[in-house]
Amino acid sequence: MPVIVVSPLSRIAEMAVRHRASEMISLMAKEQTFHRPAVIAADRHLLLSMNDITFSGNAGLVAPGEEHVLQIIEFARQWDRSAPLLIHCWMGISRSPAAAAIAALAVEPDQDETELARRLRAASAYVTPNSRLIEIGDRLLSRNGRLVAAIKAIGRGADADGNVPFVFSPLPEPAVHAG
Repeated sequence: MPVIVVSPLSRIAEMAVRHRASEMISLMAKEQTFHRPAVIAADRHLLLSMNDITFSGNAGLVAPGEEHVLQIIEFARQWDRSAPLLIHCWMGISRSPAAAAIAALAVEPDQDETELARRLRAASAYVTPNSRLIEIGDRLLSRNGRLVAAIKAIGRGADADGNVPFVFSPLPEPAVHAG
């Protein structure tokens, strides 16, 4: 079963090696530099420059935009799912969980947003997905407000120190049939 590994920047090399990830999405502020783990090929690394903010107009900061979300969707749809997809931001709590939810809906659009949000919360008590990314993803994936409502329903995550990577299934749990 394919998985998405969500990580803070400080643990991407460890998570890439531990989970044998071969593809990665980075959501980092423009001025933040880091080294791509050697196990991630350069052509399978998507680097998106944005700050963890929910509105535009902050001088010098880049708000998540439609172009960022379109790239997340396209990259996720090209993910072959033979190895985990690693998604990270600075702390692994806001931008990367939002991108993980968007990627999950991009690769498996026939799933319920509420169940997806519950899986995200079950995977991590700390996530508070960036609301701007979620709103744009909701619109671009034609979720008609359901993704926004589902993420709001799980509420703000618990306080964290930014050292809490987690594994998230982009696929709904298979239905159990009485037989």
